[in-house]
Amino acid sequence: MNCAEDRRNQYELYKETADWLLAHTTQRPKIAIICGSGLGALADTLHNKTVFPYEEIPYFPQSTVPGHAGRLVFGDLSGKPCVCMQGRFHVYEGYAISTVTFPIRVFFLLGVEILIVTNAAGGLNQHFQVGDIMFIRDHINMLGFAGQNPLRGPNDKRFGVRFPCMSDAYDRDLFSLAKESAQELGYLEFIQEGVYCMLAGPSYETIAESRMLQVLGADAVGMSTVPEVIIARHCGLRVFGISLITNKVVMNYDSQERANHEEVLHTSRIRAAALQKLVTCFVGKTGNNPVTP
Repeated sequence: MNCAEDRRNQYELYKETADWLLAHTTQRPKIAIICGSGLGALADTLHNKTVFPYEEIPYFPQSTVPGHAGRLVFGDLSGKPCVCMQGRFHVYEGYAISTVTFPIRVFFLLGVEILIVTNAAGGLNQHFQVGDIMFIRDHINMLGFAGQNPLRGPNDKRFGVRFPCMSDAYDRDLFSLAKESAQELGYLEFIQEGVYCMLAGPSYETIAESRMLQVLGADAVGMSTVPEVIIARHCGLRVFGISLITNKVVMNYDSQERANHEEVLHTSRIRAAALQKLVTCFVGKTGNNPVTP
């Protein structure tokens, strides 16, 4: 199979999935929300829901991680048509990076204009506390340094340009709306902003690795989000990102602390209500925000 045929066939897979969803629901979302580990309850706040388990959706991958329900939920949030992923996909599950990002191009073909990404992350910034919510200002793509970029290979112009700009990966206007929402809700005391760094996982970072990431300018570290953001920007979607700081990364060899997934899920449950209110308020404001080209 030559490259042109491969591009055409890949596009048809995305389109077939999008067409299947459009045929099975009358809802036409403009906002997509990806729920990270333990954050799937966000989708439960939608009204007039239509729910599709991932295994029912043509060509959709399957979630295998605890805290990821594996459902696509269509509905209304603050009067805005949305679609929520209750569970995402990760490179460490064995998926190719193109599979991890498969839903984003489907969302683009559904007519989605804004992508909200959430994740659970370890806090590298020593001023961060467990339970803080970090608005993502920028990211460091460590997988990209190793050549694992989701745009690697032939470019399909139907999605975007060959060399997309990433200096504006996280929409500044949406960022401002989120800060406005946090202020209205009285959440500023636990709101942070900073740089998210993605590692492949599934092992947590060594102390030496954590110290290196801190020197590089990372404020939080996790195992997701960046590939989805790259594909979203390639498609022209506006992006806003949230990291829930579920643990403080161990930086001292004398520390008895150990990172574990149970702590991640526990913190997610504690902060779930606040995060839901924040996203709900934020989504309600997006309709008044002009679309930047």
